Amino acid sequence: MESNAKQFFEDLLNAPGVSGYEEKVQDVVRSYASSFADQTDTDLHGNVIVQCNPGQEVRLMLAGHCDQIGMIVSYIDDQGFLYAQTVGGWDPQQLVGQRMTVWTDSGPVAGVIARKPIHLLDESERKQVVKIKDLWIDIGATDREDAESVVRIGDSVTMQLGMQELRNGVATATAMDDRTGVWVVIEAIRRAKQRGLHCSLYAVSTVQEEIGLRGARTSAFGIDPHLGIAVDVCHATDCPTLDKRQRGVINLGDGPVIFRGPNMNIKVADCLYEIAVSKDIPHQVAALGRAAPNDTNSMQVNRAGVATGLVAIPNRYMHSAVETIHLDDIDNAAELLAEFACRITTTDEFVPSA
Repeated sequence: MESNAKQFFEDLLNAPGVSGYEEKVQDVVRSYASSFADQTDTDLHGNVIVQCNPGQEVRLMLAGHCDQIGMIVSYIDDQGFLYAQTVGGWDPQQLVGQRMTVWTDSGPVAGVIARKPIHLLDESERKQVVKIKDLWIDIGATDREDAESVVRIGDSVTMQLGMQELRNGVATATAMDDRTGVWVVIEAIRRAKQRGLHCSLYAVSTVQEEIGLRGARTSAFGIDPHLGIAVDVCHATDCPTLDKRQRGVINLGDGPVIFRGPNMNIKVADCLYEIAVSKDIPHQVAALGRAAPNDTNSMQVNRAGVATGLVAIPNRYMHSAVETIHLDDIDNAAELLAEFACRITTTDEFVPSA
């Protein structure tokens, strides 16, 4: 991975982007894309659309969502403690004891999420699963007035951001879901432009995926692509307690995952697989028998329909503070999508065979 590209990935992971509050992470996308894009637009929804080789007959859209699960401040009590609603799918157990950041108009405010210490829990409380309503954020305020001097109702909250590298090319951070996808589609369009394109290529950093695939729906309507590939994370099964019989064998470091199933156009999936084999790009294959819970879903049913594909990055511990991926997997995913984009011409046919 080139040093500039790796720095772009780290910058993505250091920027906040709770669903509906994606401005800062989208600034990172626009800044990186400005050096190579033919055109970069931001629509009314907040999607950032990076274009290369516009005006061609065939339009290909690559989508990775920039938003992350998080919280928003909904109440401040008399003592200055903050209470927050969740944005996206949270396991409340993941929040206990976490360092948090409240993103305010005047800058980030550090805080922690806490609950009653175990020493003070009675026997029945120790057996209960913690609930969001019983958790609070402590920013060190002396009272409500002090807290309200820096925090407003509706400010977004994230876990502490930033990437930590582990051994053997493995890296961990909150928001790997789906800054990995954003990195892949933006890096793929950069590489594809260098190699030459016969189609119009759009790489979209979509918003609000975590609350209903909303950004992909609006951006796809605007672009009206013939082909679309979403890049998101999927559950790696190379750690304890996961059932490979249901999820398949998906390992960190073995390459991006090409999905097959009813939400994916069979010719797009086959083309991705053939490219991976012919170009010796590490890859894995997995099945999904239902509508994908990611941007593939919205793109496929856009307007009169889009021939869609899904490429996923294996991810351990999804929707936690320690989402874990392999850096080679995102690099190989960008290579796969760049090769796919460069292969597309007006003579390609992706209508399923009768």
